[in-house]
Amino acid sequence: MADLTALTGQALEQIAACGDLAALEEVRVHWLGKKGALTEQLKALGGLSAAERPAAGARINEAKVQVQAAIEARRTALAHASIEAQLAAGRIDVTLPGRGEEHGGLHPVTEARLRIETLFRRAGFDVAAGPEIEDDFHNFGALNIPPNHPARAMHDTFYFADGRLLRTHTSPVQIRALQERGAPLAVIAPGRVYRCDSDMTHSPMFHQLEGLVVGENVSFASMKAALHGFLKSFFERDVAIRLRPSYFPFTEPSAEVDMSCVFCGGKGCRTCKHSGWLEVSGCGMVHPNVLKASGVDPEAFTGYAFGAGIDRLAMLYYGVNDLRLFFENDLRFLRQFRTFSA
Repeated sequence: MADLTALTGQALEQIAACGDLAALEEVRVHWLGKKGALTEQLKALGGLSAAERPAAGARINEAKVQVQAAIEARRTALAHASIEAQLAAGRIDVTLPGRGEEHGGLHPVTEARLRIETLFRRAGFDVAAGPEIEDDFHNFGALNIPPNHPARAMHDTFYFADGRLLRTHTSPVQIRALQERGAPLAVIAPGRVYRCDSDMTHSPMFHQLEGLVVGENVSFASMKAALHGFLKSFFERDVAIRLRPSYFPFTEPSAEVDMSCVFCGGKGCRTCKHSGWLEVSGCGMVHPNVLKASGVDPEAFTGYAFGAGIDRLAMLYYGVNDLRLFFENDLRFLRQFRTFSA
């Protein structure tokens, strides 16, 4: 018991000398562990008389409390010092000039969209835009799709609680353009659209191109010529096209547009399923009900409309076989397109 003061002083010196948390833990075990030096002092109480034990026990407990407090204080200081060291090591001087800067590049889908816009502007079209959160009238009703129409199920729509929705196509932009500008007009409406669909050729968010021409004596033949000219210019080759009868509620008559395969030249390959043809668009003459809903007299004006997936056109143009590659943001994939330009 006579050595208790010396032992306490020795413990405090060792605690103060600890340079890291591991060393501090070793000191704690040495002095306060089950077999620690101060713990052993408690075992010596059995050799004292009953009168001496209370005072001696109190002194030992005071020493243990003092040592424990010193350990906690040192642990806090070491932890703070460790954090400061980490912050200092990771400090960045933002005033220094940058190193290893690389030139970025446009996304391949953006490249394709800009290329499309350029080609149609040269043909006399304007580029129109509209909201991505639409109301039922512009997305469905004005396009001759009433509430009970089966075509609504085809679109797998994302609805909001208030009845609004994420647009399923950019056709609402055509309606808004007709309402604002009237006829005649020629516009394209590229943009993002949303549907509940996801696989190697579909994405919940994708990019669509819509085109609309309304005027006097606009014909089906005019539409075919415009689409053929666009596809030849976009793919920079003399492709063939064919129109297959189809159905869309907003056009009548309606057709699917097939293009001769750009990979095999129409001879047949895996991409075109050995048919020689690739489906690239849907089109048709604007339904009179759509013109009426947009405030245009269907007796005085006719029009045609078409739609195509910009992502699909980009896949065909760049030779990409999985749509998901465009949206995974893998820089190894995206860097390949820096040399391309719209």
